[in-house]
Order: sequence, then C-alpha cells, then structure tokens
Amino acid sequence: MKIRDEIKFILNGRDITLNAFRAEQTLLEFLRIDQQLIGTKEGCAEGDCGACTVLVGRLVNGGLKYEIVNACIRFLASLDGCHVVTIEYLSGSNGDLHPVQKAMVECHASQCGFCTPGFVMSLYSLWMENPNPSKRDVEISVQGNLCRCTGYEPIINAALSVNKFGNPTFDQLNTERENIINKLSRLQDDARVEIGDDNNKAILPANIDDLAQILQDRPNSTIVAGATDVGLWVTKFLKPISPVLFIGQLTDLKKIEVNDDMLTFGAGVTYTEIQDYLSKFFPFLENYWDRIAGWQVRNMGTIGGSITNNDPTADYPAACLGLGATIKTTKREIKADEFFVDLFETILDEDEIVTQVSFPIIKNSCYMKFPNPASRYAMAGVFVSKLDNEVRVAVTGAGENGVFRWKEMEDALISNWSSSTAGSIKLSPDGVMSDIHGNSDYRANLVNIMALRAVENLSNGS
Repeated sequence: MKIRDEIKFILNGRDITLNAFRAEQTLLEFLRIDQQLIGTKEGCAEGDCGACTVLVGRLVNGGLKYEIVNACIRFLASLDGCHVVTIEYLSGSNGDLHPVQKAMVECHASQCGFCTPGFVMSLYSLWMENPNPSKRDVEISVQGNLCRCTGYEPIINAALSVNKFGNPTFDQLNTERENIINKLSRLQDDARVEIGDDNNKAILPANIDDLAQILQDRPNSTIVAGATDVGLWVTKFLKPISPVLFIGQLTDLKKIEVNDDMLTFGAGVTYTEIQDYLSKFFPFLENYWDRIAGWQVRNMGTIGGSITNNDPTADYPAACLGLGATIKTTKREIKADEFFVDLFETILDEDEIVTQVSFPIIKNSCYMKFPNPASRYAMAGVFVSKLDNEVRVAVTGAGENGVFRWKEMEDALISNWSSSTAGSIKLSPDGVMSDIHGNSDYRANLVNIMALRAVENLSNGS
C-alpha cells in the first residue's frame, strides 16, 4: 500500500503541503498563527460561538460540496484533499466587499465586529445554497453563531437582502468550481497518510480495511471523525490524543441505503447528511434535528461518533434502542440492546470501530423531548415504538448508567396500549441521575410526561 508522509489541500487560492505539525493542531491555530489569517476569530474554542467559522469544500460524488465548520475544533490533519475558504477570500482580487458583507453594512448588522466574520461565512454558505432564503432558513443558518451586542434582527435583515448586491452564479466559488474540482481530484491517490513519530502521530487510513489493520496494530489510538467531542479534549482539557486516526475522509463510511424497511448508513454520515432521510422515514423527528447544536457542528458531527461516544443526553443512542437498531463494526454485528453499557461506554473492544448502522423503518414510533424556553432543547427524551408484538421505550438524559429501555412501561403497554396505561406507570427516581441541570425527581417526572405524550401521539396517529 502506498503511504504518504504529507497532507495536501487548498487554502483560499493557494496550494498547501504540510509534513510537520502536531497531530492535535487545529485549523484555527494554523490559520491565525502559521498563516496570519486573523479574520477567523477565536471565541469559545469549543464549537459554540461561531467566530471561527470557515468553509471547507470536499469532493462528493464527482462534485464539490462546501460546508461551514468550526475551525477551533477542526483538526488540521483532517483537511487532506479539501479546499479551505476563509473570510479573507471573499473580497476577491479587486478587494471590494463581498455581497454578504455589503448587506451587513447596509443593514447595520455589525457593531463590535468580533463575531462578524463568522456570521458572514455562515450567511455566505446559506446564500450559495439558497439565494432566496426564508427567515426560518436564516435563523437555522446562524444557530451556531453568537452575537452579544448588535442583535439578530439586523443580521437576519442582511441575510434576506444579499441578492440586492450580487448573484451567487458569479461568485468566485462558482466560477472557479471546475478548476478546484480538478485540483482536488489530482490530490486523491488512495494512499494512507502517516505524519510524525509515535508521540505525535497523525494517520489517515486509505480505506476501512486499512483502518481495521491500523486498529489492530495501534489499539490505543484516538479515533476522530467529526471532532465535535475530541476537539474539546484538546482545547479545553489539553489532553494528548496521539496517535490519532482521522476517518472523516473514508467514503465507505458515508454511504446511505434504503432497502425494504431498513435505513442503513455509514458511521461517518453527518447529522446534516442524514437529516433528509430521517425527515422522510421518521417525520416525527424532523423538528428535533435542527435543535442539535448549530449548522457548523451538524456538518461535522457523525452518527457513528454519537453512538460510540454514548453521551447520556444524546438522541441517537435512544433512537438505536427505540428502533431496535443493528450496529455493524469492523469485527461483528451488534444489537443495540447489547451495545450501550454505561455512561460514555459501549461494548466495543479497543481495536473495534462502528462502520454502519441499520434503523428499521417503523411507522408507529415517536420521540418526545421537551423544548425548554432557554436553550430550546431539554435534557431528557423518550423514544417509543409500537410493533405488532413488541413495544420499545428508550429513555435518554435520565439514567445514571446512560440510555436505557424502560421495561416496566414496555410490559404495561404490551398488555394494554393506551394513554391511561402510560399515565399510570411512573419511573422511580432511584437510578435516575441528579446534577446541576436537574435532580432525579425532576428528571423522572419529565420522563413520565414525555412517555405519556409519545403514547398519546401514536394513539392519535400524529
């Protein structure tokens, strides 16, 4: 197998080749310190504020797809074969303001200016995808951007008026698209990339088989797909993560298939990439996915990462249990009932990784998670599925040991499926977590309410 000792990508209009950098070096650090591109800001260093927003383009099915990401938690090594676009590139060769920037000026949408480059990049991405957005489209596009002084109304007004100042057809990312596609195509060589020594090792496997082999040889490796969690290990906890296996570039982990009554997708599929499929086959979920983090994080975070991480408040572990999913790894197939072990723990061996997840398409299923007034997304959720001879009730954000099936509720609903039955069964606070966000009594009561609402929705056919 060919092994390459450097990464290659395009930064704005320049070709970049790097063979010496830290495995945990972020894109933001590279831009601001190494390249002195200081328009991209550092605010939170955890993917929340959006001040570091940049565009990353990659080849997808022969075309070129650009997405906004958080440079503060995107690792430099993961950019092999990509096109990185920063705020400095928007002005073009003549130095004029970009149409998005002109709209921001016209609508008085910048005050202190610190957050402005991030907002511009998010609105730029929206304008390129959807030149005539609705107000709701704009709100979703800037979910991952925080402004503390200007206020969001002028920013939204700016987003709705960009077309007054230009046409995306003539934007340089469109006029140069074929040239960029050709350049990126030439960088694709199906090689494994290895950079650094054992104390500072970054590895990009060539394919899934290569990944499995590397895991056998280096079972203590840190696996990075979207970096929305591992990124914080570095920026917040200064945790060493070498050796690192970057798998976001593996196209075999990006496949999505629908066969009969089964939705099967690779573990590298992101929240953004799976959203249309979930909305189609599980329409009751449609209103939830836009509340998960911001657009940047949804473009980076993967389903496989969420399942493997097994965060106690995550949605996908509950979906796996509630639907009776099957999880395929580099070694075996595992039923969801056996996969989740404890908080942030699964049954996976050290040298094993999730490669694929299969969701049965169950029409009679419902997920309830209360949107609180502040964050718009509360902590506990209940996933209920009603089959011919089985009821599955999965609870997230409540169990001391993480996501779990609520057997007492399942047995009661199998005997008598009704709202009155669901209302009569109460989850004991024993074994329910209690922390700064909510005590065990509160969480247990919240689970009771969500389960009742899920059963009512299914009973009413809504």
